[in-house]
Amino acid sequence: MIRVCPSILNVERAILSETIASIESSADLLHLDVMDNVFVPNQTFTFAQSEKIIKETSLPVDAHLMISDPDDQAFKYAQAGAASVTFHLEASANPLKTIEAIKEHGARVGIALKPDTGFEKLAPLLEFIDMALIMTVEPGFGGQSFMQTMMGKVEEARKEIDALDFKDIWLQVDGGISLETILIARAAGADTFVAGNAVFKADNPITAIDLLRRTAATY
Repeated sequence: MIRVCPSILNVERAILSETIASIESSADLLHLDVMDNVFVPNQTFTFAQSEKIIKETSLPVDAHLMISDPDDQAFKYAQAGAASVTFHLEASANPLKTIEAIKEHGARVGIALKPDTGFEKLAPLLEFIDMALIMTVEPGFGGQSFMQTMMGKVEEARKEIDALDFKDIWLQVDGGISLETILIARAAGADTFVAGNAVFKADNPITAIDLLRRTAATY
């Protein structure tokens, strides 16, 4: 199954609600980038703002926490109703405890890796999570160029996921996804794609989402 998750990172806040509503009929999940200006050099949505988005949209929310204290904060996003909560392995002192806390509130759990972090750091935790997120840009800002050098890591993750044939683990990529790069990432084994500018800078975001999905499905 191919999943397209539009990111609202660069959507104008004044029209955020209307923009989200405009894609609810087509997107698989809504990707919510939460940044604290500590783990990454940017600040986006507070917890209160995130909770409002989660409660107002009919889409399942894919919360990507780029924050310095996920061990203390991640479960709150699950508690607020996020369908999936992803935290960065680099920021967690006790990932197993954080995984358990998120699951206790009924959300899927994802772990993200920055470009410089090898997949071997995540591999021992793979069986405990529901999604692995391989960043294809440095986290912090939208509009960056896709790092094709990350495809080896995606391929490694796909191999390990397939070996756990009892587990439905999604393999997500985030950063620089377009009609060209989604095919590259799909060929490497990804099945879940975060797209920002490719959706919201298109003339018709719904058409853009459908085209991204169809393009990935051609592989």
